[in-house]
Formats: sequence, C-alpha cells, structure tokens
Amino acid sequence: MAQYTPSELATTLKDGLLSFPVTPFDADLALDEAKYREHLAWQASFGVAGLFAAGGTGEGFSLTQPELERTVAIAVEEAGSIVPVLASVGGSTAQAVASARAAEAAGAEGLLLLPPYLTECDQAGLAAHVDAVTSAVGIGVIVYNRANARYAAQTVAGLAERHGNFIGFKDGVGDIEHLTKVYAANGDRLFYLGGLPTAETFALPLLQLGMSTYSSAMYNFVPEFALEFYRDVRNQDRDAVTEKLNRFVLPYIDIRDRIKGYGVSIVKGGLKAVGRDVGSVRPPLQDLSEQDLADLADLISRAGVSPNVSAAAARA
Repeated sequence: MAQYTPSELATTLKDGLLSFPVTPFDADLALDEAKYREHLAWQASFGVAGLFAAGGTGEGFSLTQPELERTVAIAVEEAGSIVPVLASVGGSTAQAVASARAAEAAGAEGLLLLPPYLTECDQAGLAAHVDAVTSAVGIGVIVYNRANARYAAQTVAGLAERHGNFIGFKDGVGDIEHLTKVYAANGDRLFYLGGLPTAETFALPLLQLGMSTYSSAMYNFVPEFALEFYRDVRNQDRDAVTEKLNRFVLPYIDIRDRIKGYGVSIVKGGLKAVGRDVGSVRPPLQDLSEQDLADLADLISRAGVSPNVSAAAARA
C-alpha cells in the first residue's frame, strides 16, 4: 500500500533529484534479480527524491509484462521503505491500465505514463488514454510529454481538473513556448520535471520555466556528482553548473552521441567503468564498443566523478 497521498508525493518529488535505475540482465539477458536488488539498495542510499522502476533507462520497453511487474515489485521491496518508488507504464491503453493496477497492488507510490505505443493521436484521444489510467488507480500519475504524446496546455488543465491524482508533467521535447503555456495554464497545481536526454544539459534554463527537478540517468553510476549538480542548479549557481558541464557532462554527451541508442547503453557502461557491472543491454540496443567504454572510463577518472571520489582528490 502506498505511503504517500498523491499530493504528498508531488511535494516530495518536486524538490529533489529523480532517477531511473537500470535493469540488470545476466549473460542470457534474463532479469538478474540479485544484481537489481544490489543496485537499488545502492541507489536508495544517497538521498535521491524518487526512483522510477522500468523506465527508459531501465529498458522497460524491452521487458515482458511479467518482467515489468516483477521489476516494480522488487524495487518496492528493496527501496520502497527508503525512497518513493514509482512505476513506468505504457503500451496500449488496456496494457497501461493493467500495468498501473499491478504497480499499485505492488505498493508503488505513483506512475509515469509513457506515450501510447506506435500510433498517432490527437488531444481527445490522449486525454481519454490518461483518463483511463488515472481513473483505474488511486496513486499519483505523471504524464510524459514526448514522441506521439504531446499534451496541449488545456488538455493538461482538463486532466488536472478531473483527477486529483494527476500530479505531474514530465517533458521530453524541450519546446519552450509550449512549456510556458503548460505552466501558465496549470501553475502549482502540478509539478514539472525535465526528461530530455542527459537532462543536466537543460536543467538550469528549464528551472526558469517552473521545472524544479529532472530525471538523471547518470545518477545510476555517479550519484554524488549528479546530486551536486542538482544542488548547483537549484542554487542557480551558473559558474558551478558550467564547470561541471565542461568537466564531465558535455564530454559524456559526445560519447553518448556516437551511436543511436547509446543513451541507455552508456549508463550501463558507466556502471561497468566504476566497478558495478550490471550486464548488457537488450536488443535492439547495443553495448558500448570497447573503445567507447575505455573513453568513458578515462573521462570518469579524469573528471574525478567516480563514486566516493571528489574532484579535488582526483586532481591532487
């Protein structure tokens, strides 16, 4: 059973860093439950505000329905008493409703509703999709604005008016005019989080648009650095943010952009580089090449962002 009301969950999430734990796989690409529990316990130990199980970084798109439900259940068991655990749900409306109900039954505090699978849809259809999922559960629901699910400001406002458990808007598009309209129409009724790839790059400017938090993929393998970066953003310390962008984030993006799909692969590569190997990605993704992994390991070392190693100590 959820420990937070939807409004309490929104209050907790909006003022802290969020992350999506990777899903470990064994040599046969089956779910590695032992490594997943180990990773969750480590991730929950740093003071992150919320963990989203089976999201994009968690390769939720590659999980079967039983795997998805098991992944969420393990996350709640392992980390739910320490940090709010939310589930990512997607697919068709019927699939999303079934996954949402299973997540609520497992004890998830909330849901991130991913875009419907592989179909074009207009605002009335998107609203009906969210209506169905949000009406099926009592826990908090966050919509993900990206790909074929681009929610107009008034669509968001209508959902917020109809559903008390509709609590958040995550953006993966980066259209400033659209974000301004969404915030102007909804204000503090919702909380807003950034969801663009390597969200650190956009975090400071998006803060000015009302996005008080974001989901950090790199938190998976450099949690202290990710939390320090988030604190600098919230303090609006432009010099500190720029220094960290130049020292690690932008060179990291250069490696990420070498191959399509590396946005997930580089996170598992980062875990391997810091000695916390969680296995390979599943197809259609591909692991980092040996050279790309070596470049990433070298960058982590040079930037002084390895877990429990400060930049000052690394440069000494």
